[in-house]
Amino acid sequence: MYGLLNRAVRDLTRSRFGETTWANVRARAGVQDDAFQAMEQYPDALTYELVGALCEETGLEVEQALEAFGECWINFTGAEGFGQLLDASGDTLPEFLNNLDDLHTRVALTFRELAPPTFTVENQTADSLTLHYYSHREGLGAVMVGLLKGLGARFEVRLTVKREVLARTEDGHTHEAFEVSW
Repeated sequence: MYGLLNRAVRDLTRSRFGETTWANVRARAGVQDDAFQAMEQYPDALTYELVGALCEETGLEVEQALEAFGECWINFTGAEGFGQLLDASGDTLPEFLNNLDDLHTRVALTFRELAPPTFTVENQTADSLTLHYYSHREGLGAVMVGLLKGLGARFEVRLTVKREVLARTEDGHTHEAFEVSW
């Protein structure tokens, strides 16, 4: 994963739990230098170690930590220089969700080795839709719940999210569906 994600874990930890907790998380994860380079690739295992250490240090369940991370990701990326890209991806929540693959295509122009999830939208009505999420990384569906909540806040929409874990696809990707209503 890119350093930008590790920086987001760092910032989430600092803002919610303080510098001491971040220092303890780093120590548990064996991270000496936390000056993560945003556009540098780091092993996925490092990011998982940071999240695991955060959970050990704070008592959060992994799902809670991942959801909090997802919720914070929207504001974090906006502040890290991706605000205009987020703005260009849709004026409404449904429009934004329908453009998620296009957003990742544009992000991949900067992050050359990006391996993003893919998305499809179905059953869209005036106040709900189903978002299908496919990823080669396991266990990150809770991040999507947080991302959806963060997007709800961004678009000033009160929403509910129901998550359903579906079977793995033929190519080995995780497939989850999120019923989103507002």
